[in-house]
Amino acid sequence: MTRLSASTIANAPAGVRLPDYDRSQVTAGIVHLGIGAFHRAHMAVYVDDLLKDNPDWAIVGASLRRPDTKEALEPQDGLYTVAIRDAEGTHPRVIGSILKVLDANTEREELLALMASPAIRIVSLTVTEKGYCHDPATGELDQRHPDVVHDLANPTAPKSAPGMLVEALARRKAAGIAPFAVMSCDNLPSNGETVQRIVTKFASLRDAALGEYVAGVAFPGTMVDRIVPSTTDADRATVAGLIGAEDAWPIMTEPFTQWVIEDHFPQGRPPFEKAGAQLVGDVEPFERMKLRMLNGSHSTMAYLGYLAGYEYISDVMGDTDFVKLIHGLMTEEAMPTLDMPGVDLGAYRDQLLDRFRNPALKHRTWQIAMDGSQKLPQRLLGTIRERLKAGQGFERLGLGVAAWMRYVTGIDEKGENIDVRDPLAMRMMAIAADAGGDAEALYEGLAGLVEVFGTDLADNQAFGETVATALDELFELGVKETVRGVVESH
Repeated sequence: MTRLSASTIANAPAGVRLPDYDRSQVTAGIVHLGIGAFHRAHMAVYVDDLLKDNPDWAIVGASLRRPDTKEALEPQDGLYTVAIRDAEGTHPRVIGSILKVLDANTEREELLALMASPAIRIVSLTVTEKGYCHDPATGELDQRHPDVVHDLANPTAPKSAPGMLVEALARRKAAGIAPFAVMSCDNLPSNGETVQRIVTKFASLRDAALGEYVAGVAFPGTMVDRIVPSTTDADRATVAGLIGAEDAWPIMTEPFTQWVIEDHFPQGRPPFEKAGAQLVGDVEPFERMKLRMLNGSHSTMAYLGYLAGYEYISDVMGDTDFVKLIHGLMTEEAMPTLDMPGVDLGAYRDQLLDRFRNPALKHRTWQIAMDGSQKLPQRLLGTIRERLKAGQGFERLGLGVAAWMRYVTGIDEKGENIDVRDPLAMRMMAIAADAGGDAEALYEGLAGLVEVFGTDLADNQAFGETVATALDELFELGVKETVRGVVESH
């Protein structure tokens, strides 16, 4: 079978949606750091919708760690398929908004030169929580992070996302070119403010004057939402059959997509609102809603579901007790912490539950469970802190935290190994080994991870009692009986 490319795209079957613009006439206005599956299912699709009338806003992507995306897309001239799955089937669309992918490890200078050029007016990021080289518990730059140490010693040859941004901005400053806007599309609390704080601190460590300059750069906040499972070989085969060509890395996703953006782009922006994005003055309430309701529920389902033997989120939603647990978590514990006049939070909750049920979307619990030490502070612990402050209970949220603690021991309920993917995996499994199966000792050890829990939660009696009790029940009763007990007690 032929490979998807600029020369073969015209042979696609009639049902395949193709770019409605001449790709030879579009130019880059955006550099995107972290060109992974989510970006290609989300922002790149919005941009693709706009290029016919706004041809100077295409994207050049950059892989900061591995060249696999570049290797997949380069032979395809940057083209790839977004396959939208629902109960009616799989609907393919070929996306052309990514003109090129650069490997930052081997093409660093080309990437920095492009970021420093006047044509680039936005640099966006999806580098995951850990890509910002920060302490998730405080939101501050981790000055001891190996990449930060490297980049401060070698500022013109950076490895990290903060280092890349600051070096490119430094070059623009020296050349008298106005700075680009930095737009994070990652699930960080107050992502615009957080990334501004991280990047400004890094710049000030390089040079005080540079720090002042970067402090004045625009860092618009965003809230992004679309469920994007990992692509499997079976998915590749399905897409090949639909488009009549081989696509090395198609993206599988759901019909739903949401993008809320703070409208702060001094050098201009594409008319994102024409593609369905919502431009607002303050994105934080929407971001908090998503983190606490969608992401908090997702993580809770991932840890409990994996331990219960459920491979996919839709499998978890086939268990009535789990559905009641997640409905209660959102309704009774998350929603009361949200102040969003004019937004129907109950309708949003019901929409989320329907999305989680989508049987065509094979979203693995193991995939969502990755990097929990980076995700927990935003997804669960922030909500718990507000509940504690208000003197309110958080049994379901606490169970989610306990399930994470049970999961990161690296051993499941059947005694089989769990492939724990997390920056702190070795430390956490060492803590688990020292605990020797004692739930209380495991709680004490993991709660002592300051980079996850800070210092306040480990010393909080109500937090300790709630989470340690749930953890003990997970060991003694197993996941399903523990979940049933929580559901029946409310």
